[in-house]
Amino acid sequence: MEKLELVYRFLAINLAVILIMFIKHSASNRLTHNGDGNSESVDSTDNYYVSPEMNYRCLLRNFFQHPEDEAWSRVQKNGNQFIVNGQPFYFNGFNTYWLMVFAVDQSTRRKVTEVFQQASTVGLTVCRTWAFNDGQWRALQKTPSVYDEEVFKALDFVINEAKKYKIRLILSLVNNWEAYGGKSQYVKWGKDAGLNLTSDDDFFAHSTLRSYYKAHVKTVLNRVNTLTNITYKDDPTIFAWELMNEPRCESDPSGNKLQAWIEEMAVYVKSVDPKHLVEIGLEGFYGPSTPNRIQFNPNAYAQQVGTDFIRNHQVLGVDFASVHIYPDSWISETISDAHIDFTKSWIQSHIDDAENFLGMPVVFTEFGVSTKDPGYNSTYRDTLMSTVYKILLNSTRKGGGGGGCLLWQLFPEGTDYMDDGYAVILSKSPSASDIISLQSTRLTTFNSLCSWRCHWGCKKKHALETFLYHDEL
Repeated sequence: MEKLELVYRFLAINLAVILIMFIKHSASNRLTHNGDGNSESVDSTDNYYVSPEMNYRCLLRNFFQHPEDEAWSRVQKNGNQFIVNGQPFYFNGFNTYWLMVFAVDQSTRRKVTEVFQQASTVGLTVCRTWAFNDGQWRALQKTPSVYDEEVFKALDFVINEAKKYKIRLILSLVNNWEAYGGKSQYVKWGKDAGLNLTSDDDFFAHSTLRSYYKAHVKTVLNRVNTLTNITYKDDPTIFAWELMNEPRCESDPSGNKLQAWIEEMAVYVKSVDPKHLVEIGLEGFYGPSTPNRIQFNPNAYAQQVGTDFIRNHQVLGVDFASVHIYPDSWISETISDAHIDFTKSWIQSHIDDAENFLGMPVVFTEFGVSTKDPGYNSTYRDTLMSTVYKILLNSTRKGGGGGGCLLWQLFPEGTDYMDDGYAVILSKSPSASDIISLQSTRLTTFNSLCSWRCHWGCKKKHALETFLYHDEL
């Protein structure tokens, strides 16, 4: 029966390939809109080909589904690859930070479901969101170790909804910035308790504040979901824990203070939950330990914020590297070709480091561009997305360390008032939606090829893999 099933699948694959090749050939001379009302020829060697054939591309995902893929198992790490059920797991994902807060109120809760549903339609399989809100409106943690049960139930809902749509979650545990409380709120709590604190960076060094953070970690990881009765630390829906969103310690450019905090907290998280993966939440700036890599930083200031990409990720308990990509924040707000050039070198340098020095996967956990930037147009956003996807796909083809990327950020309709300029609303961004869907299809196809018990081998360039990747890179 198993051999017969393989024969059927082989025939289905060949039919799909022939169909897509025919459609692609017939569409090769078509024009595609650039998103601003103008039309331009598509150079398939440099851009993602987006066209009406996309529906057939998406159908390919169904051809490659294997019964074993349906098992909802934890993501693990094997060398520089993520794996699920022993097979490679490369992914396309997104950020939507406000899910927990929206899930508290019944009037906005449906937006959480909409985000997951819409993400699922374009093949996104990982979401990064906040598992914190400290001392603010609708706070999860109202004061140290005092929690709002209704907000916790909202986080339960988020995790449960994610599972329904087969989306895994990277949950961040605290913010470097003031939004949603962050390290400044911890310092305020410390001052309220009579501590002599002079800087928000005392969050990293003072023993009492470190104990506050550890207590939060312990509470969240040991939470029993009221909807599933599964403890968070046992839930395969959770991909990984993130120590902090964009940690910086500018009071100590040497990086020693932040390094000590990472060393302590990574091990602590693992002591509470040895099953799930852990990442730091860094932006990826190179520091004093690697003067030969500083050339890849976007500016001189980046090496003065107390982070050190290589050194930070060599810490015991850290499973994969995290990097952000914001040339419009780091280089200049005005859009230019320099942004794309930087993006290419920034991504490749970190993939090289993850493979050659760290021996772990790297995930580009935030990337995007603001519609508020001078010179912005949707063509540029499409180009940025295609650039990021293309480099990661090249890594995927080789079984490399570029594990995935997460768009900042995906919003459903009706949430425009929350938009910081970076929101992508799929229904209003058809070209971006097509690009996202194509990348998802390619990654799903690669994962599925590997999961077929490596009949062809993950790194072999058989005809189907060559068709899917080579002629469009």
